[in-house]
Amino acid sequence: MNTVILGIESSCDDTSAAIIRDGEVLSNCVANQEAHRLYGGVVPEVASRAHQKNIIPVVDLAIKKAGIDKRQVDAIAFTRGPGLIGSLIVGVSFAKAYALSLGIPLIEVNHMEAHVLAHFAEPPRPAFPFLCLTVSGGHTQIVLVRGHLDMEVIGQTLDDAAGEAFDKTGKLLGLDYPAGPIIDRLAQKGRPVFDFPEPQIPGLDFSFSGLKTAILYFLQKQKQDDPDFIRNYMADICASVQSRIVSILINKISLAAEETGIREIAIAGGVSANSELRSALEKTGAEKGWNTYIPKFEYCTDNAAMIAITGYYKYLKGTFTSQEVEPVARWKVGG
Repeated sequence: MNTVILGIESSCDDTSAAIIRDGEVLSNCVANQEAHRLYGGVVPEVASRAHQKNIIPVVDLAIKKAGIDKRQVDAIAFTRGPGLIGSLIVGVSFAKAYALSLGIPLIEVNHMEAHVLAHFAEPPRPAFPFLCLTVSGGHTQIVLVRGHLDMEVIGQTLDDAAGEAFDKTGKLLGLDYPAGPIIDRLAQKGRPVFDFPEPQIPGLDFSFSGLKTAILYFLQKQKQDDPDFIRNYMADICASVQSRIVSILINKISLAAEETGIREIAIAGGVSANSELRSALEKTGAEKGWNTYIPKFEYCTDNAAMIAITGYYKYLKGTFTSQEVEPVARWKVGG
């Protein structure tokens, strides 16, 4: 068929472009924004300005790495939402202008659905139906996936996301942003000796606000008794926090598998790069007889390959959007 899709991702602070041909990833380029480390979190205005600076070079690099000419692109898939509206405006505006100049169709993509379909960038690919635990800085969801474009959220966080729990803990510990990878690295040097509570939320939904509060109060109390507590027990604190967050996630996906009878289990999103979560999923899957799917690191964080893959399946179905399309900060999976 030789269908070529250009994917563009700009939902937060990473500017990414990718080229796929008939579902095969030819290039996947990402420009990161280091400036946010200075502020301990993503600054929307800084992010949108950086996207304006990065998007043309990144798209050009993706096309060159793929070894194609831009006139070979059949459609442009772009992240419409959810995300930071200023960041999304840059990607959406560029995609519209580029598609108009080439006379090719536009394909809008839900960022969270794309995280799920990142599993189809390379084999092994999960069989339908499967459950996907999608965990990122802003979202924690369990998605029932019946087809490439047929998804339903059956469990989600009622307040904060797992990624926020990692980042908040990092701030309390004085770690750089983003804290998740740093906590993961430090946790490997420690032991989970401190017992943090697991929220008792019925069903398949999550809650992390109580855990964040428990961590805050624990650290405040320990510092009163020992001002050097954090410095002396940093690795053990990280191991304990990470262990609890992972146990919450694994327990919920286990419950979802039990309730649905589905044994095809996947994880996705930025937090799916966490080493303990990946290990725990494999271990639990082996115990319960699941087929587990863990994406490569480059497909865990925000990337345009997952946008292009989603766009490819929409292209095959003939699902296009018009030049009047606008970005949306909130957009439900399956909506």
